[in-house]
Formats: sequence, C-alpha cells, structure tokens
Amino acid sequence: MTQKASTEVQAESTRIASGIKKPGQSREQTKLIAAGIEKGIAEYKKQHKAKSRQLDKQKKQKIRANAAAAEQESNVEIEPKQVGASRLPWALLALSWAGFAGYLVQNGVLVIG
Repeated sequence: MTQKASTEVQAESTRIASGIKKPGQSREQTKLIAAGIEKGIAEYKKQHKAKSRQLDKQKKQKIRANAAAAEQESNVEIEPKQVGASRLPWALLALSWAGFAGYLVQNGVLVIG
C-alpha cells in the first residue's frame, strides 16, 4: 500500500541530497539520504492533507450549526399573534344583525314598543 513518490518529489529529494553531500560520501549514502528526504516530503504532504480535511470538517460543522440555529430562530418567529383577528368575525356578525334589525324596523315589519 505504499505509494510511489512523484517524479517531481524524487528529483527534488535528489537535488537536496546532492546539495548537502559531504566530501567522501558514497553514492549509496547519497541515495539513502535522498530516500529519507523523499519519505519526509511524503509524510509532510500526508499530514498536510489530514490537517486540511480536519479543518474542512470543522468548517462544515460550524456552517451546519449556524444553519440549524438560524432555522430554529425562524421557526420561533413563524407563530403570529392573532388577537385582533379573532374579534373581527364577531364584530362583523353583530354589525350585520344590527343592520338587518334596522332594515326590518324601517320597513315596518318589526315594531318596537
């Protein structure tokens, strides 16, 4: 399951290993140093990806929490107060009955007194 390092990483590690080469150092030792540098680069990239994924997860959780809070606030505000609206039908009913009684009194059908 080991991944092969890209050619760019291999070239970079070889360049770095050659740059820090000591006098009398064999070619095999330089290859071992390059391999170590290559592993270090791969490990750094792996850690960087893991850290990036963790930050993305935290960001998504924060967004979800904010969305849930906003939804909860909007649900609370949905319930309107209808105090005045419950009196309106009764007022209209009383007005219509008063108008009907006034009509009957005016036309002589209903005599009061």
